[in-house]
Amino acid sequence: MTEKHAKKKRPENEGDIEVHANENSGEKAAVESLANNDSEVKNLKGELEEIKDKYLRTVAEFENFKRRNAKERLELIQTAGKEVITEMLDVLDDCDRAQKQIDASDDSKDIKEGVLLVFNKFRNVLQARGLRPMETMHKEFDPDLHEAITEIPASSPELKGKVVDEVMKGYYLNDKIIRHAKVVVGK
Repeated sequence: MTEKHAKKKRPENEGDIEVHANENSGEKAAVESLANNDSEVKNLKGELEEIKDKYLRTVAEFENFKRRNAKERLELIQTAGKEVITEMLDVLDDCDRAQKQIDASDDSKDIKEGVLLVFNKFRNVLQARGLRPMETMHKEFDPDLHEAITEIPASSPELKGKVVDEVMKGYYLNDKIIRHAKVVVGK
């Protein structure tokens, strides 16, 4: 009986061992799977931290760029007219000299000549900076270029709808209108 009993037990024990082996294999696989998941989670957390750091640095760089750009724009606006003003100082000096000449001289011809020289220098400085007067006289009225002050009867039929008088000159700065001409239109 011991032999039969032993034979019966052996397969049962062997079966038990196999069950325990299978259980151990399943547990091992589960532990390995958890360990793999843990390492994947750690890797993903590391990647997330890297991406988060890059994002924060990018946002900080962009904020610095915006701040720097606003500061540069403000400086540009404050000093935009510096060059023109510097060139205009020469004209102002000429005006001062002309005023002294007017006070010291009684010759109207010299005074007129001196003032005309100052005016021409002034116009040349502005033209060198891109200022150009608008030609309006006897041109067709264009509401994009002209501002009509009034309408008067035209002296001839060909002046109807055209500019007959210029009250205030219009100007372009580098081909962009900076002031519309104020005109009188013939009707």
